[in-house]
Amino acid sequence: MRLEAITWERLTDALAERLTATTPQDGSSWLRVAVDGAPAAAPGDLAGRLAEALRVRGRAVHRAGTFGFLRPASVRLEHGREDPDAFHDEWFDRQALWREVFQPLEPGGSGRVLPDLWDPATDRATRSAYVTLPPGGILLLHGPFLLGHWFPFDLSVHLKLSPAALARRTPEGERWTLPAFARYEAETRPEEAADVVVRADDPRRPAWSGPV
Repeated sequence: MRLEAITWERLTDALAERLTATTPQDGSSWLRVAVDGAPAAAPGDLAGRLAEALRVRGRAVHRAGTFGFLRPASVRLEHGREDPDAFHDEWFDRQALWREVFQPLEPGGSGRVLPDLWDPATDRATRSAYVTLPPGGILLLHGPFLLGHWFPFDLSVHLKLSPAALARRTPEGERWTLPAFARYEAETRPEEAADVVVRADDPRRPAWSGPV
């Protein structure tokens, strides 16, 4: 895949312009966007920039992170605290994401979504209040392992890190997760699945695959 250098500012503006011209593929009243990437690639940062750029353009935005939809510790840690396969398969409550985030944004849906579900610090439900995203609003979901689950994204962005950059930028206490990301690359092939690929090995000098 050929990638060209770009700044984060230009990338954000290009994505925001693309989204303002995009119609939901299934006839829904809301756009659903993935910002997919390992924590070391900081997908939440790009989602935050994009949210601000969209709000400036008059669009309502709901930004949510997958780490707010973890499963209980009894499920996540059943095979130990540092099991990369469990991290890939079991940590994130995808059924809850379907039920609480995507179904309300289906055609004819209420737009009433749950910002988060589970607090890993207390291992209890967050009890957050529902938020209503008005018609024409945009969901920005950020986090790892978003692709390959049939989530109805209208645009997907994958933040790519080389294995060396991923290892270098992952804190030592989290490096046990590296095999999970290698598995994701091998099985899901996010570079092929995503609409837009952004190489973020050097956080100061991103490169992207170009407009969709």
